[in-house]
Parts: sequence; C-alpha cells; structure tokens
Amino acid sequence: MPDPDKGWTGMAAHIYFAIGDIHGESAKLAALHDTILDRIAFENAPARIVHLGDYVDRGPDTRDVIERVMALESRFRDDDRVEVISLMGNHEQMMLNAYDGESEADSWWKQGGAEAADSYAGGRGRAGESWRNTIPNAHIAWLRTLAPIYLDAPRALAFVHAGIDPATFPDCDTAIRLWTRSSKFFEHAMWPNRPELRDLLVVHGHTPRNFLPEVYPHRINVDTGACFGGPLTAVMLKEGQPPQFLRAP
Repeated sequence: MPDPDKGWTGMAAHIYFAIGDIHGESAKLAALHDTILDRIAFENAPARIVHLGDYVDRGPDTRDVIERVMALESRFRDDDRVEVISLMGNHEQMMLNAYDGESEADSWWKQGGAEAADSYAGGRGRAGESWRNTIPNAHIAWLRTLAPIYLDAPRALAFVHAGIDPATFPDCDTAIRLWTRSSKFFEHAMWPNRPELRDLLVVHGHTPRNFLPEVYPHRINVDTGACFGGPLTAVMLKEGQPPQFLRAP
C-alpha cells in the first residue's frame, strides 16, 4: 500500500469522499472513516472528506459522532494532503434552534432529539429538563460553524445536505439547502437552462429512498438510511472516473 507520508505522486486532482446522513451511528462512522483513510493511502492522491450533515438524532450515539468528526478535522487541520469538510444538516439546525429556545424543544425531541439528548445524559431515557447543561460548549460551538454548502466550481460539484434550488443556484436560501425535497431539484427535466447549472453534479443526502444510493447525471444521493438499519455510505469521486461507493454496514 502506498505511504501517504512520502508525498503524493504527480499533480492529481483531489479525490472526494462524501458521507451521507450519520444520525448517531458512531460505530458505522468509525468503520467508514477507516475504510476511507485506507483508500486515500492506496490512491496516494490528495483527498477531501465531506460530511453532508445530520450527525445528530435518532441513532444511539450523537455525542460520539460529533467527537469523531471533530477529531478527524483536528487530525488533518494542518495537513495539505487531506481536507475534512463538515456541512450543516437540518437536524443540526433543529438541535441549535431547540438549544437556543428559538423553537419548541418538543418538536426537535420528536424528530430524534430525545436520542441525541440521551447520548449526552449517559443513556437511554436519562435526559431531562436540564439537557442543555449536558452538551459540551465545544459541541455547540462546532455546530454553529457548519456551512450549508461546499462548491468546487472548476469541477462543477456542489456538496449540500438536502439539495439546491435550480432557479437560484448558487444563491439558494439556506432552508432549501437543509430541507428541500422538491421535484424541481430531484427531476433534471425541471431544471431551467441556466449557465450556473451546466454540467453541475450535486452530491446530497437527507432523503433515503432505500438502502442504496441514487445515482443520476445531475445528482447523487448517499443517504442510505444508516439509522434505519441501512449502511452508512460514502461516494468516492475521482476525476475522469464513474462514482464508486464505500459502505459500513
């Protein structure tokens, strides 16, 4: 296996690894991170690991998921070989809104927030009215830093949690980026003829159809229902090659 510590060969373009909705599935994330890092070492080329959001809620260990993502960011912060990009999902926004009192906590609680709060309180059913006090300030601060989209304009790639508004891209409203399930995004025939959309590939999650990724010329959906019994999936995008998929069952 090539040793990345000996430098990259040639001037290869970045290989992307975009990870779908995690939702508290820490064991699957740990396994997928290991698989991705092994593949990066094998490819011996610079890489970008993109987390597409929805780290929190539903699954058993929101706290450890955030710890793992933050640790990966820290590991490669000063490394020009691997860049780690973490995006906001709608569940992070719901969690922050509940934490800040901008919306009723009950709404977030019913959407998987109860499981997230329990992971901080120390176990199932242990979160109570003081749940905010159990969440480390560093986790809340990190959630506030998450961007809603990452663009690689030269390669016509957009990474986003839910999707885009084809009529206004790249200036879509943040709510669209976090929440959309509009046919205007999903159906390529409905996209307007705009230069901003020419050859664009959107990589997203948010909408699990089944336990397999969706692959179309204009979008790839890598939410494969990890918190519903499906695998945690990442798409590997290597310039000039079709997408490949890595999974942690």
